[in-house]
Amino acid sequence: MAAVQDRVGAQGRGARRIIVHPGVHKTGSTAIQRHLQRNADLLAGRLIVRTPQEGTPMRPLGRAALAFSLSPSADTETALRVAFEDVLETLPPGDVPAIVSHENLAGAMPGKGGETGLYPALPRIARAILSAAGRNRVEFVCYVREMAEWRPSVWAQVVRTEGYPRGYRAFTQEIAGLPGWGDLQRRLTEAVGADRLIICATADETDRARPGRQLLSHAGLSAAEIDALRPLEGPANERLSSSATEFVRRLNTLEIHPHARRLVSDLVARSQNLFAADAPREGTS
Repeated sequence: MAAVQDRVGAQGRGARRIIVHPGVHKTGSTAIQRHLQRNADLLAGRLIVRTPQEGTPMRPLGRAALAFSLSPSADTETALRVAFEDVLETLPPGDVPAIVSHENLAGAMPGKGGETGLYPALPRIARAILSAAGRNRVEFVCYVREMAEWRPSVWAQVVRTEGYPRGYRAFTQEIAGLPGWGDLQRRLTEAVGADRLIICATADETDRARPGRQLLSHAGLSAAEIDALRPLEGPANERLSSSATEFVRRLNTLEIHPHARRLVSDLVARSQNLFAADAPREGTS
């Protein structure tokens, strides 16, 4: 931590606001990140944007957070802190606030790597980020979504991207002990303090073309400034149709190389019109 403080001071940055947006998954994170990146140049004088772009330190940061989430240890925690420090190294001199957005900073979502809890590692990830931030002021902005909508969306996502082979009924049985968002908010508050935590509802994001209004407002932008940003063109990471999801789920039960399975899954996502619209959403296996 002292080394980070020395490095920040040596580069003349001083303390700045670092607004960490850890998602969580399936709360519109991909759309928010696309919107932020699309407007990074327009925001530059007011806000620095860091999202999971290929070839940037944000990708290793996401992988380090997942690794710590699935296998918490002193080594994986150290790797997480170093990865966050590497992201800080990319910030230009000055005190312009920065948004660091990566849904994997929440840790593994239910269904990934055997996880059945509601982001149990997120409070520890948040503390590790605080310890790596030096003199910078870190705040956390988390989006949440109505559980009745969120659970099936997460199931469809782990089927699509994580090779999850079981149906929605089995998935809900596996996560039957999942608490509500209030539990996560309580644990995060204990970890970082109420003054560092903002909880936003995805349902309150009323402008689909300009997602992340609550995040940008917290960062200091006015409604007029947000309205002036370039809108998104097209949807971002939308859920597969029920029939396409069922096809991929059945594919996941076969012994197929993960890379080949991912290629087929991506092909299905691009060709959903080939699948019947009335196929069942929830498998029973």
